[in-house]
Amino acid sequence: MFLRHGVACSALTGSMDTRHGVVAITFLAFFMQVVVEASSWWSLAMNPLLIPEAYIIGAQPLCSQLAGLSKGQKKLCQLYQDHMQYIGEGAKTGIRECQFQFRHRRWNCSTVDNSSVFGRVMQIGSRETAFTYAISAAGVVNAVSRACREGELSSCGCSRAARPKELPRDWLWGGCGDNLMYGYRFSKEFVDAREREKTYAKGSMESARLMMNLHNNEAGRRVVSDLAHVSCKCHGVSGSCSLKTCWLQLADFRKVGDLLKEKYDSGASMKLNARGKLVQVHNKFNPPTAVDLVYIDPSPDYCVVNKTTGSLGTQGRLCNKTSEGMDGCALMCCGRGYDQFKATLVERCHCKFHWCCYVKCKRCTRTVDQFVCK
Repeated sequence: MFLRHGVACSALTGSMDTRHGVVAITFLAFFMQVVVEASSWWSLAMNPLLIPEAYIIGAQPLCSQLAGLSKGQKKLCQLYQDHMQYIGEGAKTGIRECQFQFRHRRWNCSTVDNSSVFGRVMQIGSRETAFTYAISAAGVVNAVSRACREGELSSCGCSRAARPKELPRDWLWGGCGDNLMYGYRFSKEFVDAREREKTYAKGSMESARLMMNLHNNEAGRRVVSDLAHVSCKCHGVSGSCSLKTCWLQLADFRKVGDLLKEKYDSGASMKLNARGKLVQVHNKFNPPTAVDLVYIDPSPDYCVVNKTTGSLGTQGRLCNKTSEGMDGCALMCCGRGYDQFKATLVERCHCKFHWCCYVKCKRCTRTVDQFVCK
């Protein structure tokens, strides 16, 4: 009896070990899938390999090593290796602008790692995710278009945009403008590649998120295109401006960020209809245009740390005691109160221009009150 019981226990233990092993393997596979899905081409902004010398002819293994690229993006990397540095710069420009625009908000576009960049919060189809997709796609248009103009890329050069009809006849259309058309096309090809590779059942929430991402990518690119303008330079004796040369120039990226922030504030909440298309939740409003941002999920609570949603909370954030806006201590701290402390700031002061040609400043210190959320 003892031996049979021992054998039974051994068999039971082996069975349990096998089940635990299967569960562990299943969990590991799921975890690895989540990690892969969470990684993004945004990581090119954080990647130390992004130096011009790294992208030499035939360096295909490098493209396969870059974190966050989908299969299609890796193929584009192999074909356009000299573009990758500027895709990284575009992503970095988008991240910096996002952090500037949301510096006074509970969610401040913080980066959490070098792979997913923004963390789990991007897995929610919220307004914040919509803005992030739009501003990063816009950043790539901006960086690639200007790299073309500066002669940094082998497959493009100065803008070939048609002469505007309203330009006076005696003004020359030429110069070397930002190649918006090329930057727009390449951004669409590269940034949208990850979404276009995916196939989901029609009417599923995954398909809704895919359509949301593609729409917001396009909105970011359209804003860059819409804000591009004609810039001119005078020529002539003693500044007489007897002749003008004009070209296409992209707007300062801060203007792109400002406009997309307005689109964020007026973003359209969407849902799937019976045909599997995205439609507006509140149909009493005008439907969103190609430059409006759309989202499918409500924003998570950014007041407290939540590992599930990726919220970092606002504890430890600086707030403005006298402000009644989002940067004010009442709203930023979510009613938890704040601590006050003295801080010493070191600033440049008493700057003087010296001939020729530099500015010399002194360093001044001052003590200020600062307020931090509990």
